[in-house]
Amino acid sequence: MSAPELSSLNLPFVEGLYEQYLNSPTSVPAEWQDFFVEMEKSEEGRPGFGPRFPASSIFNPPAPFIGAGETDVLPGSAQATSVKDRAIQLIRAYRFRGHAIANLDPLGSTRPLPPELDPAFYNFTEEEMNRQFAYETLGHQSLPLREIVQRLRNTYSRTIGVEYMHIDDIHIRRWLQERMEPTQNRAELSRPEQIRILTRLTDAVIFEEFIRKKFIGAKSFSLEGSESLIPLLDLVIEKAAEQGVTEIVLGMAHRGRLNVLANIMGKHPKQIFREFADVEPERYRGSGDVKYHLGYSTEWKTGTGKQVHLSLCFNPSHLEFVNPLVLGRTRANQDRTTDGFRTKNMALLIHGDASFAGQGVVQEILNMSELRGYRVGGTLHVIVNNQIGFTTSPGEDRSTEYCTDVAKMLQIPIFHVNGEDPEAVAQVVRLSMEFRETFKKDVIIDVYGYRRLGHNESDEPSFTHPVMYRAIEQRKSVRQGYLDHLLTLGGVSREEADQIAQIRREHLENALSESRQANYRLPAEPMHGIWSQHTGGPEEKTPDVPTGTEVARLSQLLEAQTKLPADFKPHPKIKKLLETRLAMARGKQPLDWAAAEALAFATLATDGYRVRLSGQDSVRGTFSHRHAGLYDYEDGRVHIPLQHLTENQAPVEILNSPLSEVGVLGFELGYSMEWPDGLVIWEAQFGDFCNVAQVIIDQFLVSAEKKWRRFSGLTLLLPHGFEGQGPEHSSARLERFLMVAGEDNIQVVYPTTPTQFFHLLRRQVLRKWRKPLVIMSPKSLLRHPKVVASLDEMANGTFQRVIPDHMGSDNAPAERILLCSGKIYYELEQRRQESGRENVALLRIEQLYPFPDQILKDALAHYNSDAPVIWVQEEPENMGAWRFLRAKFGESLFGRPLNYVGRPTSASPATGSASSHKQEQEQLISEAFGEEIKTRTRGATKENGEYVDRIEGPRSRRIHQ
Repeated sequence: MSAPELSSLNLPFVEGLYEQYLNSPTSVPAEWQDFFVEMEKSEEGRPGFGPRFPASSIFNPPAPFIGAGETDVLPGSAQATSVKDRAIQLIRAYRFRGHAIANLDPLGSTRPLPPELDPAFYNFTEEEMNRQFAYETLGHQSLPLREIVQRLRNTYSRTIGVEYMHIDDIHIRRWLQERMEPTQNRAELSRPEQIRILTRLTDAVIFEEFIRKKFIGAKSFSLEGSESLIPLLDLVIEKAAEQGVTEIVLGMAHRGRLNVLANIMGKHPKQIFREFADVEPERYRGSGDVKYHLGYSTEWKTGTGKQVHLSLCFNPSHLEFVNPLVLGRTRANQDRTTDGFRTKNMALLIHGDASFAGQGVVQEILNMSELRGYRVGGTLHVIVNNQIGFTTSPGEDRSTEYCTDVAKMLQIPIFHVNGEDPEAVAQVVRLSMEFRETFKKDVIIDVYGYRRLGHNESDEPSFTHPVMYRAIEQRKSVRQGYLDHLLTLGGVSREEADQIAQIRREHLENALSESRQANYRLPAEPMHGIWSQHTGGPEEKTPDVPTGTEVARLSQLLEAQTKLPADFKPHPKIKKLLETRLAMARGKQPLDWAAAEALAFATLATDGYRVRLSGQDSVRGTFSHRHAGLYDYEDGRVHIPLQHLTENQAPVEILNSPLSEVGVLGFELGYSMEWPDGLVIWEAQFGDFCNVAQVIIDQFLVSAEKKWRRFSGLTLLLPHGFEGQGPEHSSARLERFLMVAGEDNIQVVYPTTPTQFFHLLRRQVLRKWRKPLVIMSPKSLLRHPKVVASLDEMANGTFQRVIPDHMGSDNAPAERILLCSGKIYYELEQRRQESGRENVALLRIEQLYPFPDQILKDALAHYNSDAPVIWVQEEPENMGAWRFLRAKFGESLFGRPLNYVGRPTSASPATGSASSHKQEQEQLISEAFGEEIKTRTRGATKENGEYVDRIEGPRSRRIHQ
């Protein structure tokens, strides 16, 4: 584009070019140099583009202007000859790399000076260093270059180091520069603010000292060496309240948790001391958790009288895995309070340095932070940087300079700060909170400290870090250091400081005395708020509820999902699907699985229950069955019929998630914990992949009620079934869920009909009993001709934990009774029909946990007592439900011999050969019916030189009696 071709369309380009010209005129093409020279000569003053400062500063500066510094000119090049160009390079270097020499480590380690931060690198003479330049972020005040460099060092290389020049958006970079460089990155604190910081430091230090003295040898995972976390959190909460935040959900690991509970969350120290004493063993038999994993909720009253609700999540020892739960809870709170601008609810995550760099869930949540279905308006990340991970040094636990380098994947600033400079911490908090409020993005505060003791209080850290711990032994506390600073300034007297400390010690002594009283008991934790109408406990105490609804309503809601905007042009194949769906709605065609699901969602939404489903490819469905989002064939716009049912319906969200199991499952689990009165679903692309999220399943999903009395109604859809797709696309590991099933902690269901699925989803919401629901969902059954339902069945039916069989009962004694779950039923039914074996009963156990003992017993009572019971499954013997049943019932089921038919024990779930799969499937079905089999199987063994098949005929060695 030549210089004269100016228009509003290319104005941004010209602005950028003009800024480049201001920094280095020779860096733009010659024709543009001429254009800008002529423009500056005009009498109109400032043009309609260019930097945001008075025209006089541009065209008639009192000194060369060097403020923008946004060009890349290499030292020694032809463009680097002028003083101004070299000055720009130096300024830019400090903005980029000033953090590299910042005094961040309280232990005093130093780092080498990068050459680009040394004025000598640019060959400045003394005369040039004294030359005056106008400096943008000082309002174009003229200063000697020497003084500008010193200001840059103060801004970027004192006790705050900032990484932000990786951010592409120039407006964000300038926003940060304008708030850091004029103040040289220092906060001007009033005396009350300084006293408040000193008080919070005193709280933190004295609490740790008290715990160590009163509970010698007990694990507390002390905060000593990083006590600045407490005033930091205090400042964050106060600032958040100023910005209109009314609720903060916090997540953290065990390091410093007790200190945060006592000094931020407001948990009374006597409760903490009682937990240390551990004198109520009868209360926690088989339940509860260690004190440094516990959560708490409280109301915080700010210095200006505002209220902020704080909720610290419970967390196991798995460090960063609580992060997605915090984000899910925050998003749910935002949705519940219609906080669409994400200004009232905030997420605050406290990390460790080693875990932030080392655990992949951190990358997952950072990636999710800007995604439509998962954003929360910016999370504040605070890293308690001990500069060690248990016994591992930074050089051993990461390949990067900083533990925060993974966060550079986002366009966000990273503030590193020396934790022994509380006023620098205060400055960083202000910057971070203002950045989050302005840009609704995550922000990182990396607080450098140290760990005064070992990983726990009985650990000896000097075995592996003798030099480091000699230095730590010589350090006074951060409170004492800050007090010395204030005493020097005259901001506080020694008497005032001693009085603050004395009050804190007396408070803790009184609390300890109260905790030791014989009649003191830890307070109960009743369900309250949004959970007050919901229950946990055993299923048998929870009545079933009607889950059907009127045929006319079902028909209307299904038909509504076939209607499109007048100008919407669907894919030709989708048009056919909608025609089929319309026929289903009008009773002309039976309903398939997807239609049943759509009706479950629609009926719940129009009853006022929110529906949220997320997972990989969930909008279309992995198996192209759902099509919850329809895409215009010509322009690609999306129409979601479930969002256009009635005017007053509840929201329906169907979301494609990132390729993440841990982060997304954790997020949805957190969401469900704040939304008990809705249907929240996580769907795996294939059920096999759910084991990627095993930490979320084991440490949170199945155990949260027992450990922490925290409930969830989250539903998991895990596609499961052996169909010849190989060992990674066959099994949702049903056996693992059954292995961790206990005390009615979860529901494990393997439904076989659309009607069952419809009633199951509705039951999950309409009952007040809240337990995670794990569904082995179908793949091939999605289009199986016999897997259909009618509107009448959905209107009048209910979920059946056991589906009985009309054959082989009273009038025709059963030769054998086959029990099964899931897809295998249809293959067994087909063989029964083909072979005319009506004397074989075929019962389906649809709910495997909590196990329906009495219902199954009643169903079996219809059959002759001498008929053997055989459990049939597709999975290998050491997988699936068999061993769960064997452990539960032993060798007999309600007095009948209990046998097994299925694949032999295997290290891998399934064969990779489709042909082998068919052969195996044929064999186990034949065996289930007692048919003769001659084919050698995968498990054949060689005895006396001859192969002996595991399956030898009607009495297999794999049948246990």
